[in-house]
Amino acid sequence: MVVRADLTDYELDRLFHALADTTRRDIVARVMAGEEASVSMLAGRYSMSFAAVQKHVAVLEEAGLVTKYPHGRERIVRGNPQQLARASALLHQLEQLWSARFSQLDAVLAEPPRRKE
Repeated sequence: MVVRADLTDYELDRLFHALADTTRRDIVARVMAGEEASVSMLAGRYSMSFAAVQKHVAVLEEAGLVTKYPHGRERIVRGNPQQLARASALLHQLEQLWSARFSQLDAVLAEPPRRKE
C-alpha cells in the first residue's frame, strides 16, 4: 500500500508544523467548532500578547487551516475543515498501512516454528 496525499511535501510540513503547537491546536478547535472569532477575541483567551496570538493565527493561515477576513476594524478567523480533512485522510492512510504491516507480522509470528531436519 502506498500512502498518497493530495498535498505537496511543503504543504504537509506546514500543516503538521502548525498542528504541533498546543495553542494553535486550541485555536483550530475553537474555530472549527463554528465559533468564528476575531483575533482580538482569541487573544483574550490566552495568557500571551495579542501579537503572539496573531503570529499563531498567521502560521495556521499559512498552513491553510484557517482563513482571515476583515469585518470592520477586526480580522475574523474562520476554520477550513477541508484542510483538516486532508490531514485526517493522510493519517488514516498511514494507520491502515501500519495496521496491515502489523497484521502480516502477527501472521508470521502465529505460524508454528519449523523443525530443522
